[in-house]
Amino acid sequence: MPYLFKDRQAAGRDLAVALERYRGPATLVLGLPRGGVITANEVAKALGAELSVIVTRKIGAPGNPEYAIGAVAEGGEVVLNDEEISMYGIPRAFIDNEIDQQKHEIQRRIELYRAGKPLPNMKGRPVLVVDDGVATGYTMLAALRAGKQKGASPVVMATPVIPLSTLDHLQYDCDNAVVLAAPEPFYAVGLFYEDFEQVSDQDVLRILGTTRAAHAA
Repeated sequence: MPYLFKDRQAAGRDLAVALERYRGPATLVLGLPRGGVITANEVAKALGAELSVIVTRKIGAPGNPEYAIGAVAEGGEVVLNDEEISMYGIPRAFIDNEIDQQKHEIQRRIELYRAGKPLPNMKGRPVLVVDDGVATGYTMLAALRAGKQKGASPVVMATPVIPLSTLDHLQYDCDNAVVLAAPEPFYAVGLFYEDFEQVSDQDVLRILGTTRAAHAA
């Protein structure tokens, strides 16, 4: 299978072209850490928009933490796959414990990425929620609902690649969905990138620090 994107930066530049209608400083681009921040940064630069991060964390299945059965967003928004939780008999105590753990990690990342500061004001603003790719969609869903809660208008889901089935599910929780590819079958986001290296906290901080310095100048 040929790669669709060279790397996260190239994907972000391609995504920005499809998001041209949202050009301008009133637009807020929210990247999902970690990898989504790299893609979001390219979108924000191309559109002359403000860049920040919204922190969401997946709730992993018992014995398989990489498989999402839900997600938590900063501000406390929780989304769960009730069907699978019921199907596999996952105890509520496990879910509650996972939610608590992820809330602690969310707070740690808010302190790290935004020095504990709240999200920028979203009321009445176009907000583009950007990730480098979406699989199950729970972290994206939690972020979209958090944006709605804070009065963003419109709330736009923007990602280079997403399974068609997930796109069908998420499009009802945003005002617009801008995607570059929605392939089926879909196995993993990284398969659609030539370069999909792991992104560190330091990479995210470098991007956010550069953005803050540019705004200050």
